[in-house]
Amino acid sequence: MAKHSNLNRRRMQQGGFGGGFTIVRRVPTRFHQHLPHAPVLSADAQDRLRWLEHAARSSVREASLAFGVPVSTLYRWRSRYRPDDLTSLEPRSRRPRTIRTHQWTAVQEQTVLALRQQYPRMGKSPLQVLLARQGLLLSASMIGRILGSLRRRLLLRDPHAMRVRQARPERPYATRVPTDKRSPTVPGALIQLDTMHLRPLPGVERRQFTAIDVVSRVAVVGVRATASSGTARDFLTEVVDRMPFPVQAIQVDGGSEFMRDFELACQERGIALYVLPPRSPKLNGRVERLNGTSRREFWECYDGDLDLPSLQDALRAWEETYNTIRPHQALGYQTPLAYLHSKTFSDVSNEHIILTPALPRVQ
Repeated sequence: MAKHSNLNRRRMQQGGFGGGFTIVRRVPTRFHQHLPHAPVLSADAQDRLRWLEHAARSSVREASLAFGVPVSTLYRWRSRYRPDDLTSLEPRSRRPRTIRTHQWTAVQEQTVLALRQQYPRMGKSPLQVLLARQGLLLSASMIGRILGSLRRRLLLRDPHAMRVRQARPERPYATRVPTDKRSPTVPGALIQLDTMHLRPLPGVERRQFTAIDVVSRVAVVGVRATASSGTARDFLTEVVDRMPFPVQAIQVDGGSEFMRDFELACQERGIALYVLPPRSPKLNGRVERLNGTSRREFWECYDGDLDLPSLQDALRAWEETYNTIRPHQALGYQTPLAYLHSKTFSDVSNEHIILTPALPRVQ
């Protein structure tokens, strides 16, 4: 057997023996159109080609360690691989060799089609009963498969679903918030109001009414057994009486409790009422944040009686803490009432504002 020198062995490797192939001469342009186009391989096929090339340069074991692929998988794809057809590395179809064929007759199919066209919205179980009355005994699952086959072949077209939209209730007084009123600078210019549904115990439900001034963060909270336009109207009276400045406008969502009596009360008091668009709680961010704060700092810590008088007293005490003791980051860690006293507003009288009580110094 003839021995190969290092130069001959290098030339054989460049010519395709055991590795890649190097084109020495450029193919003329006139022959390009006669050459076959390279197939477009999927990402999986490209990975398998990379595995097999690495295995051909080194070994199957090293390719398994390098790419984390089982040796059996590499051997299986190497047996499938054909150098003249790179698409042999593409995954094969996973369709079963034997597929289920329908077991119904044309007469049964036409009977189901005619009955479904007569009753377009009737399901397979009611159709089974009607077919049994005609003497045709079919299972509900077979009727469902017949209907599916008819839909795929466009022989059965279900009627279009009609979406019934409920008309929005008329709001004779409430409007959308004007653009120039969305960022108030005066306390009382915009009060955000909302309700929160609470279930402290199984079978016990309470509704918290929450109001907060957008500028000063002064809050008024109350609790009721139900949330109706009547209870919302009563809470409006509390808001007007307990806010340390005149209430000029109120912003609410589209809840039914803020209609009828509540809207009429706002109109009688001359308070502008703004209603938010549907599904936009982010526009009521101040009161939504206050709802979360009251849930964490009051309701999760409250262990007293759940009757309304006891809850009203405890919630009123927490409201005083919120307005006079609790620091607020948005106000430079001042309390809402201290922030009101430290600022000068043209439309606000600070005569009856309660200052933040002095806290005892820790020794």
